[in-house]
Amino acid sequence: MSTQRWVLPLAWATLVANIALVVTGGAVRLTGSGLGCPTWPRCTDRSFRPHGELSLHQAIEFGNRTLTFVLTAIAIATFVVMWRTGRRDLRVMSLITGLGIPAQAIVGGITVLTDLNPWVVSLHLLVSLAIIGVAVRLLLSVPAPLPAAQRGPTVALAWATFAAAWAVLYVGTVVTGSGPHAGDADTERNGLSPLQMSQLHADLVFLFVGLTLGLLFALMPAGGSGSPAARTAVVVLLCVELAQGTIGFVQYFTDLPEVLVGFHMLGAAVISACVTWVLLRVRRPVAAQPTGIAR
Repeated sequence: MSTQRWVLPLAWATLVANIALVVTGGAVRLTGSGLGCPTWPRCTDRSFRPHGELSLHQAIEFGNRTLTFVLTAIAIATFVVMWRTGRRDLRVMSLITGLGIPAQAIVGGITVLTDLNPWVVSLHLLVSLAIIGVAVRLLLSVPAPLPAAQRGPTVALAWATFAAAWAVLYVGTVVTGSGPHAGDADTERNGLSPLQMSQLHADLVFLFVGLTLGLLFALMPAGGSGSPAARTAVVVLLCVELAQGTIGFVQYFTDLPEVLVGFHMLGAAVISACVTWVLLRVRRPVAAQPTGIAR
């Protein structure tokens, strides 16, 4: 059986599985299960899995750890299939996403061993968001190698939008570290003012949305130089931003209910994917929409 038929499904699986990891990691934090397994790499001092009757916190934290094995299986299968395509770009991207799994596991271990230090927890999420970006590049590269990178004012604006997105994502993790959902009731917060950090986060969101709108106008057909695929990517990003911003404001004014915070974390993962899609489509435009994410 030809491996070619598995290239696109595995590229999608890599992206979806890493987004799922963000969601399950959010569930660990929001249910206060961050120390359900109080040590690492074992769950307890004597075993890699909890024994006896499982508490809710143990089940949630151990379930999140178990997802690593699913990610590993997907990563190995993806690398093998991408290797057999003979294309260097697919091999490199699949290798990077695969290496992200042990890196993420190590950061996760440090998170537990430091009793959920909020700065380490922040890094734990950011690593996942970065892997999601690489997974998007892998997915977009499946139909054909990406075109040569272009330069110019529109590309510079796309880079500024990308940088603003990551500023929003990073400060968002700092806001969480200053708030009530730290993963365990006894975990220390980062000591920063939740009100001030939320205001900074909101200011960066306005900047991010403004840059996205500017990028959309720059890509419009009348005088613009953007391809239809690039405009589609920017429109989708803008829609995700508006949805994410709405959730963010509602959760702030309703005292951060866990369900909304969980959707906000899912939104952060989708933002990482979409802003990478935008940057690649603007910087490396294609004549027609490819099979995959841009469809």
